[in-house]
Amino acid sequence: MASFTLHGIPVSRGISIGRAHLLTPAALDVKHYLVPEEQVEAEVKRLQDAIAEVHRNLQELWTELPKEAPTELGAFIDVHVLILSDPMISEAPLDIIRSRHYNAEWALVTQIDELSAQFDEIEDEYLRERKQDIQQVAERVLKVLMGTALPAPPPVGEDHFQPQMIVVAHDISPADMLAFRDRSFVGFVTDVGGQNSHTAIVARSLDIPAAVGMSQASRLIEQDDWVIVDGDAGVVICNPSALVMEQYRARQANLMKARKRLLKLKKTPAVTTDGTPITLLANIELPDDCGPALEAGAVGVGLFRSEFLFMGRGAQGLKVPGEDEQFEQYRKAVLAMKGRPVTIRTLDVGADKPLDQTEHTALNPALGLRAIRYCLAEPQLFLTQLRAILRASAFGKVRILIPMLAHAFEIDQSLAMIEQAKAQLREQNVKFDDDVDVGAMIEIPAAALALPMFVKRLDFLSIGTNDLIQYTLAIDRVDYEVAHLYNPLHPAVLNLIAMTIEAGRKAGVDVAVCGEMAGDVKLTRLLLGMGLREFSMHPAQLLAVKQEILSSDLARLVPRTRRILRAMEPAAIAEAVEQLQSL
Repeated sequence: MASFTLHGIPVSRGISIGRAHLLTPAALDVKHYLVPEEQVEAEVKRLQDAIAEVHRNLQELWTELPKEAPTELGAFIDVHVLILSDPMISEAPLDIIRSRHYNAEWALVTQIDELSAQFDEIEDEYLRERKQDIQQVAERVLKVLMGTALPAPPPVGEDHFQPQMIVVAHDISPADMLAFRDRSFVGFVTDVGGQNSHTAIVARSLDIPAAVGMSQASRLIEQDDWVIVDGDAGVVICNPSALVMEQYRARQANLMKARKRLLKLKKTPAVTTDGTPITLLANIELPDDCGPALEAGAVGVGLFRSEFLFMGRGAQGLKVPGEDEQFEQYRKAVLAMKGRPVTIRTLDVGADKPLDQTEHTALNPALGLRAIRYCLAEPQLFLTQLRAILRASAFGKVRILIPMLAHAFEIDQSLAMIEQAKAQLREQNVKFDDDVDVGAMIEIPAAALALPMFVKRLDFLSIGTNDLIQYTLAIDRVDYEVAHLYNPLHPAVLNLIAMTIEAGRKAGVDVAVCGEMAGDVKLTRLLLGMGLREFSMHPAQLLAVKQEILSSDLARLVPRTRRILRAMEPAAIAEAVEQLQSL
């Protein structure tokens, strides 16, 4: 068996080693035949029964979720239930059977192909990746129709020497991931997917090594092949040599030892060697993420991505969560953090995302009606969210974070809307914190270059490095053809970040970084040298960043960082940043 290496997108840290377990897409094996007129209704019932069985299976998965399971899993199962109930899935294939006399499998695949083609026309990254959820739901129905509804092998049992399992698939749904959770499942590899796909989100929440976007992995890797998944690099090695296997087992053992050492830092204050305190906050998607955040030692929530509460509703034509429902979720997070601050970002979606049911024709949604632009264009939706957030502020420290601000009038309109929401609550005698802090996401170069109008009006700033890099370099980081141009160390990016931090310092306004750069330990010392004192990241990254902080000497970092900011050559910048690690 020849050894080979595949390169994809790293979405979850760590190394896993095991035997490949292939999930073959059922659609590849679908039979195509015409059903006689007298058997059409029986064929319709066969598909209806399969859909009903999948619905029952998903409901059972949801009810059997262990208490410690990440909240994302339940949310994603809910999304799949909604998709399964959508007429485009539950009824349209039945019409195809009746009108074209296709067999059930053929009718379902035909409908899914038509839907997939529509999704391929969508430029927005988030919506494009939702196509995979529809395909995953269809996959489950096809497995029932074809009598292969159980994708996972039997549980390991008492054989302690049975190798652990790496799931290899064209794609894998969160529900299927859950089915593997109770077995010897230690990693997964998929042909498709990106940083924002559900599989990537679940992989990070479960802390399982994974690599997605591997293109031909499910065709090149064979059942029971030995596989190494390097989640840090997004690399998969199939049938490695004895020497490579030994090297990765050693790396894996060292990583496990390092993680155990990090656990000892949970209660250690984040302070540099010269005594400068650093604030470490957590990024969360749902209230139940507060538990892992506290467990990792976070002193607050620096970014609550509120759009996850809305996920999957608009696409199904359902109502967005109302004020009371939002309030309960925000309050739950505030109470869970036990007095620590919770920064709630207002809805960061675009007009082409699931909340909007109107036709969207923007050529480039990333530059269109999204985030605060969308909220200001939908004032009732915005006011509803603001009232819910303000009501939650009566139960603990809450901060409001506005995304994608670039203009003074956007800031002023947002602040006016907040005041309007406050006035409405006063009229209803509803309690809230009248002094709630309001901040801006700095993620557009124009904002970083016009900071005086931000620090004059707002209480704090949070740098969203993911979008800042994307907009500064004019690239889509999930576009394979330009992904290599996505560079956090580009001199323009570094100087925009440094300018923002310095402007905040001079104005006495707190500045945080809440993008991926905040959780990258290779960049921790660089950000410290720029003057950053507040980091917000996924809870799984927090202890490793804290370890870097505890061994950092600002007196030595600051002058080196200033030299880096003056440099323009990429190789020199990369080398200088690497040298910071040895200070």
